[in-house]
Amino acid sequence: MNWSQLRTQLLDWYAQFGRDLPWRHTADPYAILVSEFMLQQTQVVTVIPYYRKWLETLPTLQDCAQATLPEIYKLWEGLGYYRRAEYLHRTCQIIVEHYAGTVPQELAILIQLPGIGRTTAGGILSHAFNLPFPILDGNVQRVLSRFFALTTPPRRNTQQLWQYSEQLLSPEQPGRFNQALMDLGAGVCLPQSPQCDRCPWQNECIGYRTHQGHLLPMSEPSQAIPHRTIGVGVIWNAQKQILIDQRPRTGLLANLWEFPGGKVEPGESIPECIQREIHEELGIEIEVAEHLITVQHRYIHLRVTLVVHHCRYRGGTPELRGCQAYAWVGLDDLPNYPFPKANQKIIRALQTSSPPSWLSKWPGDEYNQNEPCDPQVLW
Repeated sequence: MNWSQLRTQLLDWYAQFGRDLPWRHTADPYAILVSEFMLQQTQVVTVIPYYRKWLETLPTLQDCAQATLPEIYKLWEGLGYYRRAEYLHRTCQIIVEHYAGTVPQELAILIQLPGIGRTTAGGILSHAFNLPFPILDGNVQRVLSRFFALTTPPRRNTQQLWQYSEQLLSPEQPGRFNQALMDLGAGVCLPQSPQCDRCPWQNECIGYRTHQGHLLPMSEPSQAIPHRTIGVGVIWNAQKQILIDQRPRTGLLANLWEFPGGKVEPGESIPECIQREIHEELGIEIEVAEHLITVQHRYIHLRVTLVVHHCRYRGGTPELRGCQAYAWVGLDDLPNYPFPKANQKIIRALQTSSPPSWLSKWPGDEYNQNEPCDPQVLW
């Protein structure tokens, strides 16, 4: 196989059809580091506005390292996989503390930093420093699986795929080549209905020549994704403040704020669930009122249905039983807190609907103990 010819074909194609992406207009290792973290398991079109906003707010690696974790989460809000934001923040801090604020150019060092695996490291080293390190993201796996007609799932062929990616890599232009390979997978060698007539490697592609490209890569047997119904309470006090709490420091959606609630148990109604969960999580008494919104949301490993009700605070001082902090906040202040994506829909529903009618009739002396909490104290 003529590796040199394949490289030339792909780079010529990329020069004509490559995507115009903001991180391709910079050689700043920090900006490229940010893009690589954001692009992990997230589509390019989703990343672009977050990338631009991030660099407007934190234009240097030192700025990122010095930012507070709440600021980091707020900038990342809605992008998903929030652990990446924490890893990016910590990686920048380590680079400042141990590498004088300069992104290391050694693979062995990079892959030891939080959130950086071999593909992310290869993307940074090839793109920012033009060093010959390959990548193997989902798009590249698909292209190579079809090109070499691998008939077992990529997860079982990881070593072979890395070898192919390294053999194909242009030693002179590794950064451009890796970007081109990703673009080929994203725009031509599509998961469904690959556009082989637009591919610069069509004539050399074994999958195309053997008429099995559309069947590849082979997939693992699918497993049913579990589903949970979650009862959620928007708890109002007499001052028209809403109670929110902060998730634990570890686990799913760590450190983000949310409207309290939990999983509906068998035989339990939504109001019963909300009342029980609020008492178990915060130790307060509430009255569950009218329905606000039902939100469907999917994570990689789980589907959830959030059934949200307005609730009326009845008594008790919130306790930190299932959370690390709580705050009573006004409706207009909710956007100042980083929430999971599913909770954003609840906030929009609150902003676009009328408040509960009973809220305006609530006697002012029924509740007068809690004031809005200073988020700096809680974090």
